[in-house]
Amino acid sequence: MRIPSEFDDIRPFEPEELPEVFDRLLCNEQFQTILKYFFPQIPFEKLVQIIKSCKTNDEFQVAISYPFLANLIAKHSKGCDIEMKNLDRSRPCTFFSNHRDIVLDSAFLNKLLIDAKFSSTCEIAIGDNLLKLPWIVDLVRVNKSFIVHRNLPPRDQLRSSIQLSQYMHFAIAEKHESLWIAQREGRAKDSDDRTQKSVLKMLALGGEGSEVERLIQLHITPLTISYEYDPCDYLKAQEMQLKRDNKGWVKSEHDDLISMQTGIQGYKGFIHYHPAPSIDAWLEQLPADLPKNDLFEQTAQHIDEVIHQHYRLYPGNYVAFDLLEDSSLYSQYYTVDERATFEKYLEGQLTKINIPDKDDAFLRHQILTMYANPVINYLKTV
Repeated sequence: MRIPSEFDDIRPFEPEELPEVFDRLLCNEQFQTILKYFFPQIPFEKLVQIIKSCKTNDEFQVAISYPFLANLIAKHSKGCDIEMKNLDRSRPCTFFSNHRDIVLDSAFLNKLLIDAKFSSTCEIAIGDNLLKLPWIVDLVRVNKSFIVHRNLPPRDQLRSSIQLSQYMHFAIAEKHESLWIAQREGRAKDSDDRTQKSVLKMLALGGEGSEVERLIQLHITPLTISYEYDPCDYLKAQEMQLKRDNKGWVKSEHDDLISMQTGIQGYKGFIHYHPAPSIDAWLEQLPADLPKNDLFEQTAQHIDEVIHQHYRLYPGNYVAFDLLEDSSLYSQYYTVDERATFEKYLEGQLTKINIPDKDDAFLRHQILTMYANPVINYLKTV
């Protein structure tokens, strides 16, 4: 398939480009170090042979990404599963997801799709703020990621958004590839998952026809991701205090790297993925004369409600709600031991925070809010 050159700077690499990219990656010392760290039982020469034998991006994911993720789940979680009943194997879709972990949200989804014998994994939208080194750009593009440019001047940002949307429409319509994109730029630090209308507006810049028709062409599929524990919860709380106390505080590249490493290597408990049916039928019933702003507002609200109603709520979520409210309102959803386990976990996370003028009460409240918000949002849907 010929892919228009206008997408060359953002699209995943094509199979014919892989040999050259593999050579670049395998000559990079940092990439070599990572390979040896994650695959200590395999001689490096064997890893080189495995990688160079991959003829497609999907083969690379099966050979390298899959075993890494399977090992990660085995070591740092109680398991990861997906509800399959709403997925339509006959056509690609755009998974439109809440966002907890910088790296793993989309990676685990692809691992689950491989487990379910899907013919292909999905392409992944990734912000260029995470792509600070050329070899990282190479790696994510091998791994079926397409790049979202951020923090551009307004005119350049519009041009970039049009390019991104047109690529996504092309990937669905011509490449027949499913896509993953977060419902908002960056993670919801307090786990209050809300769709940014700007993301929906971007999706409607590509394709043909009315805004509703353009959204339908992407087969938007709301996806709820529920982690029992968020390894980065204490880092998110720490960031909230630093922003509160220092109005000009901005997270550094080093902070991003720490969050990525903590998210990958930290304990997650159970992990559950719940795709809903696509919102095509819901979009089709909207009034034809609905103003654009109302369209995007109502679509965002609908997606949020669908994502919220499919949370898997764990005992810790209910414990956090009761601790936050100083109540026992939801004590039927957890045992005495489960409450004690969560409180011990909470104290352990708080001890990891080491910043000037540490505000324990504020930090504790922020972490509890992260775990309570899924309960609060779920209850609004029932």
